[in-house]
Amino acid sequence: MAFTLASATELMEEIKKSRFLTRAFPINSIAEAEAIIETIRKEEATHHCYAWKFHSNYRFNDDGEPTGTAGKPILNAIEGKNCDCVLVIVTRWFGGVKLGTGGLVRAYGGGASRTLQKAELVELVDWQILTFHCPFNLLPIVENEVQNFLAQIDNRHFDDFGCEVTLRLPKPQQENFIDWIKDISSGKILIDGENSRSDMSL
Repeated sequence: MAFTLASATELMEEIKKSRFLTRAFPINSIAEAEAIIETIRKEEATHHCYAWKFHSNYRFNDDGEPTGTAGKPILNAIEGKNCDCVLVIVTRWFGGVKLGTGGLVRAYGGGASRTLQKAELVELVDWQILTFHCPFNLLPIVENEVQNFLAQIDNRHFDDFGCEVTLRLPKPQQENFIDWIKDISSGKILIDGENSRSDMSL
């Protein structure tokens, strides 16, 4: 089970005279993550270290801190909280006291972890999109029963013979729903299109 953020969250901390501002964002694409990073890096600061994870893709950057002391600990915090589709940027304003490698790992990784702990998390669901044509006499049954499969109807398009229905449901429910729809229609309703995507459950 993976989670993303309901909204952007931030946390400001001071550690041995250095200020650390951790900002965490939900992201819908890699391009969105890169755009946020580009914007924040224009701000005056000593370092802007970050990590993001988007499904099987991830990236981290130490931005001038010693290798392995910033970006990777931030990524570890993201993965440790079972988060996905998330970007975390930790901005540091150096206060004149060096923290050492261990201190940096604790500052960056700890800040990321505490910020994600503070954030409201929402479960990511792997939705399956199904489209099928439903006769008028079966449409009320479908509309009443979809909730039992945790499904949501996204679109209805009526014609002379019935309604083309597009709905989304959690991927583990797909097989059960298809078996059910074939059963109530005696095999007359065919699923004629299906796609899947990851999305946030609301």
